[in-house]
Amino acid sequence: MNFGLVSRLLSVVMVIIALAFALCLCVSILLDNEPDQGLTIAAFGTSLATSLIAAGFLYWVGRKAPQRFYRREALSVIGLGWILSSLLGSIPFLIATPHIGISGAIFESVSGITTTGASVLSDLEQLPHSILFWRSLSQWIGGMGVVVFFVAILGFLGAGAKLLYSNEASGSTFDFEESRVQSAILRLIYVYLGLSACCTIAYRIAGMSWFDAVCHMFTTVATGGFSTRTESIAAFNSAAVESIGIVFMTLGAISFPIILATLNGRFRRISTNTEFKAFVVILLASSAIVSLNIAVEAPGDDVVDTVRSSIFQTVSILTTTGFATENFARWPSLPQAILVALMIIGGCSGSTAGGIKINRLVVALRLCVMYIERSFRSRVVRQIRINNRTLSESATQEIAMYLILTGAIFLSSVQIASVFEMGTSMGTNLSAVQACLFNIGPGFAGVGPTETYDSFHSGTKLFLSLLMILGRLELYAVLALFAPSMWKRLD
Repeated sequence: MNFGLVSRLLSVVMVIIALAFALCLCVSILLDNEPDQGLTIAAFGTSLATSLIAAGFLYWVGRKAPQRFYRREALSVIGLGWILSSLLGSIPFLIATPHIGISGAIFESVSGITTTGASVLSDLEQLPHSILFWRSLSQWIGGMGVVVFFVAILGFLGAGAKLLYSNEASGSTFDFEESRVQSAILRLIYVYLGLSACCTIAYRIAGMSWFDAVCHMFTTVATGGFSTRTESIAAFNSAAVESIGIVFMTLGAISFPIILATLNGRFRRISTNTEFKAFVVILLASSAIVSLNIAVEAPGDDVVDTVRSSIFQTVSILTTTGFATENFARWPSLPQAILVALMIIGGCSGSTAGGIKINRLVVALRLCVMYIERSFRSRVVRQIRINNRTLSESATQEIAMYLILTGAIFLSSVQIASVFEMGTSMGTNLSAVQACLFNIGPGFAGVGPTETYDSFHSGTKLFLSLLMILGRLELYAVLALFAPSMWKRLD
């Protein structure tokens, strides 16, 4: 392990977080009112100073490190970077909202950085503007990934940049030439910034204030789901706002390399992309079924409003955004069952969405079909193809192992959560684990779209925080940190 280089790279992550705190400090000075302003200035001033001190110390430790950068270093930078960012991100909450405690502050910070959207805060309208801004900004930073941002500005990594992007962003880098991976990632960031600008303008035209438009842009494009209002998007009661949300949540859940290829006129990439086509089919089919079922179950309601809210909620859950316009915990059983499935599936690889990702679902289904056929035609050899490319046996095994490991973590996590929450219903514990592990935010029962996680035990909040990071980084970057062989020194 090249500890010095890892330390130096982590210092860049700390600088990015420090810049975010500086922006929030400006918001506090400009928008917060007394007596909150003094508290929020202290909160973000302390956070900024801590981040800069941490960055300076980490850079000093790694200033003379060799440039050797391999998979172990990539995993450790990703895992430690997210953990350190989350801990630093909790400082403003701890100072400005002390009633939520240390575990609540960490939970809120992790939920933001991982774009989960679960919250322990209520009465959001009573919070200072700068705290609301930080909640949203943290999701925007976490959406594309702190590490992806700094890869784009560090030229010396070379092949290491490719390792960092593929490990953090769940992205496929087969289209990136090794010598040009930095510029390719920079173009993806341009796409992210472009979507952000368009979303902000659209929300403003739809009637939001500039502050609300910017904050909701942060969390829409990042598919995070934090809002400036307690009632979430429903507070605006606007078909235009919801339509804009549907468009940009969907774009946020589509693979960014696919969006980039489309903007470059390479339309064939869409027609040959298995994951994109599956995403569209799942989105349309689930929206149609949910809308039809709710319209039939509630015939007296306005059909247009029913369809609008059903589509919005379905898109919000599939993209793992978590915005709410309806209390879907009260919906009939069939729409609820569909939403539970969508929570697990999530969006496309290389997007800001959570879940297991649609490409893994497609591969898993094709593997199942192949092995069923092999049960009665043992000599038949089939190849798994995705995006007109044949997957190697090692790639299919890796996907199968990821799904098995995810299932094992999910089941064991429900048991652990139940130990902390013995007085809580199994449905609430199960839904909380699912919503956090797959980065959804709201779930069912006690963690529905109108509820918060504030009532959970401190130990539960910390454990769910770990699950959010596990889900965001797709397990390995966190689990590898606990492997002793990971930390062997360079020879």
